[in-house]
Formats: sequence, C-alpha cells, structure tokens
Amino acid sequence: MGTPDFSVPTLQWLISSEHEVVVAYTQPDKSSGRGLTATAGPIKRVALAHGLAILQPATLRDKIEVERLINLKPDAIVVAAYGRMLPQAVLDIPKFGCLNVHASLLPKYRGASPIAGAILAGDEETGVTIMLIDATMDTGPILSQKRVPIDPQDTTESLETKLAEIGADLMMQTLPRWFDYCLTPQPQKHEMATYTKPIAKSEGEIDWNLTAVELSRRVRAFYPWPGCYTRWQGKTLKILEAIALPSKLPVEPGKVVSLSDSDVPIGAGTREGVLGLRKIQLEGKKAISVAEFVRGQRGFIGEKLG
Repeated sequence: MGTPDFSVPTLQWLISSEHEVVVAYTQPDKSSGRGLTATAGPIKRVALAHGLAILQPATLRDKIEVERLINLKPDAIVVAAYGRMLPQAVLDIPKFGCLNVHASLLPKYRGASPIAGAILAGDEETGVTIMLIDATMDTGPILSQKRVPIDPQDTTESLETKLAEIGADLMMQTLPRWFDYCLTPQPQKHEMATYTKPIAKSEGEIDWNLTAVELSRRVRAFYPWPGCYTRWQGKTLKILEAIALPSKLPVEPGKVVSLSDSDVPIGAGTREGVLGLRKIQLEGKKAISVAEFVRGQRGFIGEKLG
C-alpha cells in the first residue's frame, strides 16, 4: 500500500524478492492539467509495468473492501506513504500485521511531514523506522530503525529520495526476520513523541522578520512544495536556493543588498543575519542563478522584497 515516489523503492524491492505481491493498493487517480485528465500515480505506474493487480478504493472502511482484502489472505501488508489510516478491521487481517516505512526516527516526527519537520528543526540526522501499524497515527511498536545524516544542502526532495531507498533496504532486512520470529517489537516512548502537520501552501510565503537561519531551513524544507516565495514589483519571486550568512551590520528585513561573496553575490536582510540568494525564479520566467538575474535586473539591489 503506497502512493507517491517515496513508496516506489519498497514496492520495487518486494517485486524482485522471493515474496509474492498479491496486489498493489494506491490512492485513486488524481485529475491534473487543463483538461483535468486522471493521472496514474507512481505506485500505479510501477504496478502496471510489472503486471500487478491494482486496487484503488476511495476508503478501506467499506465492508466490501474489507471482505475483498480478507479474501486475498495476505501474510503481511507493507505500507509506505499510502496516505490513509488503516481501520482496525484491516489491521486484524494479516497474520504478521501491517508494517509501515516511516521517514523519521520514531517517536520523533510522527505525522504527515516528518522529512520537512527534521529540516525545519535544524536536525543533523534523521532516519527510517519500520513499525507495526496500530489504530492511531505512527504510535505502533518499532521493529527496526536506521539513522541517516542530513546534509546541510539537503532539501525535502533530496532527503526523501535518500530515505525512500534506505527505507526499502531496511524493509528488505526486517521482513524476513519478522517472518522468522527473530524480532521483538519495541514499544515507542510516547512521552518523547513530537508531531508534524500537513504543510499548507501559505507556509511558503517568506516572513523577512524571521532569522536568516530560519529562512534558509524553510527554503530547503519547502522544496519542491509549496516552495518559498516573496513579492517584488507586484510579481511572485520564488527563492529556490539560499544560505544563511552572518552580517556585521544590521540590514533592513527584506532589503536586497550586494555581498562580497563571489559564490553568493546577493542577499536580503532578515531579523538576524542575511539570507544569501543563490537561485531564484520570477513569475513567468525560468529559474536562474541570482547573479544572472541581477545582470538583467540592475535595479534589483536596494529594493525591498515582500
């Protein structure tokens, strides 16, 4: 059971393993584009390419859907970013339970956006947890974990790609041991739990009264979605790559200044420090380096963003 790109490495490993994948569950196709054409998601595309049976129920709480799953007689259900809570009636079906690939070191960062959460907090490491799903979100006992360093340049996109591959590898190591009764589930320390919420599009709007460190983390955490953006001359200006820099003199929040750093020639003031701009995209234009942008927009330096 999975839906986005994060789920794909785990499904690919299962397909290549000795296990039989009886069906791939994924969310219903979403409409996209001007014609609102229904588009298959990543898991469906992989399943189709390998001739797997595919089910896309709108809910798993329907009795018919539960009966259908019972008739499949799964030994285990492997879940990776499926996007839906599994009701108890589903959790009770497989002999070996429902195993979930979660992109954090539980109990830290339960919830919908654990990868962005770790970047926003400035953590130096995160990880992957294989856990047994229970009736509440991300609270089930842990079967295995692996720690993963966060690179200072990691975005949610790049870190998600790493964790997806590591999660598949960890599931590959965990599932056979679980089937052989070699693992003892470890209860989570619930008193140490932290939670993340779904990220709203509005969170991408830059508040220049935050610090440069906070803003640089947000640029990384919100890439590629919803992206960080500000306003300039009535148009949306996306900040795609940025770095926090110290400043000897205070700079008005949002004011564009020239920097002596050849790698980061332009920055914008914040409450504390300067946000060095590396790559930006003006509304209706392609993404370019800030150096290239300034060559075409010489009046940019000294302007106020926001």
